[in-house]
Amino acid sequence: MGGSGGPISPRRTPEQVENQMRRAKEQAFDAGFRTTLAAELDELLGKFNNRDTKLVEGRIAELKQFVSDELDSSIDSFFGGSVAKHTYVDGLSDIDTLFVVKAGHLESNSPAELLRKFVDLVSNKLGQGAQVSAGQMAITIAYPDGMEIQVLPALQGDGGRLKVASASNDGWSSIAPRKFQEALTKRNQECGGKLVPMIKLAKAIIATLPEPQRLSGYHVESLAVDAFRNYTGLKTTGDMLVEFFSRSKTIVQSPIKDSTGQSVHVDEYLGAENSVDRLRRSVVLERIEKRMRNATISNSVPIWRSLFGIDE
Repeated sequence: MGGSGGPISPRRTPEQVENQMRRAKEQAFDAGFRTTLAAELDELLGKFNNRDTKLVEGRIAELKQFVSDELDSSIDSFFGGSVAKHTYVDGLSDIDTLFVVKAGHLESNSPAELLRKFVDLVSNKLGQGAQVSAGQMAITIAYPDGMEIQVLPALQGDGGRLKVASASNDGWSSIAPRKFQEALTKRNQECGGKLVPMIKLAKAIIATLPEPQRLSGYHVESLAVDAFRNYTGLKTTGDMLVEFFSRSKTIVQSPIKDSTGQSVHVDEYLGAENSVDRLRRSVVLERIEKRMRNATISNSVPIWRSLFGIDE
């Protein structure tokens, strides 16, 4: 038998062929669309961030002073700046400020009693100037001008450990929010400052989903910190949004350890690894990823806008 020929290429799977064709299509799309998309996403970010920062800071300072005087306890506040203007989860990552109160005589209060105390104090202070309500963990103050501020009350014990109302039961959760904040800040720096804007946009997209399909705000942030570890791709919000949903569809299938100590896992509400809820969320994330890729390949701003619930 004659002939030798070159080495035989390994047989590619249908998935490998599909991925190669997809990458070729994406590389071929009009380079100018990336600029167009970046401008569109920047405009959306501007709308989501459309808050009077100085007014927010002033109102928080006023509340802090009043509550401190009424409780006869010094209050430290941090973890400021909501990750999204319109939040959909009453949880740790979506608050505007954490009010840390020295436990003292409040130590015997239940989480519900502490929240009610804060609601009563703030309601009495603001009177008709705002509507005050309590969620599972935080209180929300709605002002007549449309601004909403979320405050998470926390007690600090003798050892300095913080505890807040649990998101999943009627008890307390010990937390270390600075640890997660530091991890998020570090990853954001590694991504050229684009990770936090990307998270805001991802949460805005997820907020359009039916409630049973959503991920919690804290979960989205934790997914992003995990998904962009050692990221070497393009550092633009558009490219990173696609990458976030692409990687998260796999990561979401397994529990993520909670670095704040708020619970054992960030996403315990989805159950064990490969649970039905996890697999359903994975399918939803994959569907969003495909819509993004199709919108990019077809140079379609309207399809991208529809992901945020905006119809032309």
